[in-house]
Amino acid sequence: MITLSNIELRRGIKVLLDEAELVVHPGQHIGIIGGNGTGKSSLFKLLLGQITQDAGDLFIPSTWRIAHMAQELANSERSAVDYVLDGDPHVRAIEKAIEKALLEEDNNRLALEYEKLDAANGFDAHYRAEQLLHGLGFAQSEVTRPVNSFSGGWRIRLNLAQALMSPSDLMLLDEPTNHLDLDATLWLEQWLKNYSGTLLIISHDRDFIDNVVERIVHLENQKTNAYKGNYSIFERVRGERLALQQASFEKQQKRRKEVEGFIARFRAKASKAKQAQSRVKELAAYGRCCASACRLAVPLYFSCARRKPTVRW
Repeated sequence: MITLSNIELRRGIKVLLDEAELVVHPGQHIGIIGGNGTGKSSLFKLLLGQITQDAGDLFIPSTWRIAHMAQELANSERSAVDYVLDGDPHVRAIEKAIEKALLEEDNNRLALEYEKLDAANGFDAHYRAEQLLHGLGFAQSEVTRPVNSFSGGWRIRLNLAQALMSPSDLMLLDEPTNHLDLDATLWLEQWLKNYSGTLLIISHDRDFIDNVVERIVHLENQKTNAYKGNYSIFERVRGERLALQQASFEKQQKRRKEVEGFIARFRAKASKAKQAQSRVKELAAYGRCCASACRLAVPLYFSCARRKPTVRW
């Protein structure tokens, strides 16, 4: 289980999170949403240990294996399939040990390493890597092409394939559908539905989020607000809450005008002075309430249409 308690997170002088709380249970699939600059990617960096919180406590089980989709363009002369296979460092280490045992003709060591490879499902690793590439739109003729021979969007797909190849208890995916066409996106949806680990996804693709997650964490006003259900359920629940806030705000504004009118008419009148003074205090209270009500959320913008095919370049 992941817990964030009283987390404060800053980027320079900007406060992204302040006394933020979050609990993530094993196996949950969660969509991380919020406006630009609210700290979604910084939250991922915090979970990856790339940055540290300015205050508060973060707990991630030390035994959890974490996979994430790199945002930097892959840069390698290795083949696409080898790059994806590198996502499983344990299998790669066993393969190197097998090569060494073969060179040294150490049969006892070789037998031991083959047992390890079998336990790690390493005998079908190459096949699984190719299947990931096919699912993400790569042709069979392309799996042996050097990584650097692909354009930027296709190298990002290779990063995604490498993350999916990694054995993990926690997977962090930041905008995984940005460079995918419809077929690849539908394939990824199905793959993630079958993923048994804990999944955190940042995405502006509403349909994708709807089909993959069971919980939403909305970063707003420097807080992490959790909602049960997918994005559509979140949108309805939040819309109802904002409608209630708006109705309450309008009611307060109406009452405020009535109070201001009373004060204007009777403040100078001795017989009404006490009542007018009471209205002044009431007006001050409305001012504080209105200031709080004005901190309504900025609307979120998601892609409402099903994804357009991505042009391969």
